[in-house]
Amino acid sequence: MQNQLEKNAGLALIIGSILVIITMVFHPVGGNFEHLLKISKMAIISHSLAIISIPILTFGFWGLTVRLGKNSSLSLLGFIIIVFGLLAGMMAAAINGLTLPFFIKRYQDQSSEIIAKINYVIHYGFALNKAMDYIFITSCCLAILLWSITSIKKSILPKWIAYLGLILGITAVILLLSNVAFTNLYSFRIFIAGLVSWIILVGYVLIKTKNT
Repeated sequence: MQNQLEKNAGLALIIGSILVIITMVFHPVGGNFEHLLKISKMAIISHSLAIISIPILTFGFWGLTVRLGKNSSLSLLGFIIIVFGLLAGMMAAAINGLTLPFFIKRYQDQSSEIIAKINYVIHYGFALNKAMDYIFITSCCLAILLWSITSIKKSILPKWIAYLGLILGITAVILLLSNVAFTNLYSFRIFIAGLVSWIILVGYVLIKTKNT
């Protein structure tokens, strides 16, 4: 039963990662009121895919936690942290991709003076989204570090995947502490590319779990 759970979890990690990749490919660049109005439909579609990926990835990460040992303190803590980060990511996607487009559409026929005031609300939304992004990024880094350390100690996942997770997590933490602008779209895409690459590899390993 546990083997099947891990296989399904591995598949969930790969499917969730693919949805995230599609989201980042079609993710529009933000801007002022007029620009956001033009890209609102694409923003809704791309961020909806991101939101759909959240429960799928959560299930996948639970399978990874089971594989590493759900009674292991580090493994379980990693799962709790990643869920915390995924919730922040869901909030960011909902704010930028759903709330903002629905909000600005109500004011598309208003005067330039009202639209100028609406831009202040938009800037606030961007700031809130930025905070959620930082929580998401930090949580992902910490969870990957904890899972990688657990895997190395117990020799559960292939060593190279565990060490790759360590490198990814430590590098991201160093960049965060160095005040690198991780939350602009291009830097965020680079981080997501590294993250989903690791997740897909882990998913593949879980799918290849041998029945016992």
